[in-house]
Amino acid sequence: QLTLVESGGGLVQPGGSARLSCLVYGNTLDSYAIGWFRQAPGKNREKISCISESERGIIYLDALKGRFTISKDNAKNAIHLQMNSLDPDDTATYYCAARFEGSCLGNGFDLTRVDYWGRGTQVTVSS
Repeated sequence: QLTLVESGGGLVQPGGSARLSCLVYGNTLDSYAIGWFRQAPGKNREKISCISESERGIIYLDALKGRFTISKDNAKNAIHLQMNSLDPDDTATYYCAARFEGSCLGNGFDLTRVDYWGRGTQVTVSS
């Protein structure tokens, strides 16, 4: 059983940066695909990034490539999402998610395949 705890959200000005963290309790990250989803008001939850022990970090959405970076800190049992050049369209609740023995490739990290969810952290991009 995993517990995922997100932090790092808040109010950010357009063009600014934020770094989200997800601390993982209950097991090490070795056997999990882990990453981030987000959900904007009135919209579906969407998959945005994933990383695993054997796979490099992936950013799924073209609009986020070059701006968002996912990383893993095995020593702290945590992952991070560095978000740069933030836009009001990035306003959403960001959720950490994990899938046991999952893959970040193909549909391996789709929403319906996630085993564990964090409670989410709000990111609001506004002046």
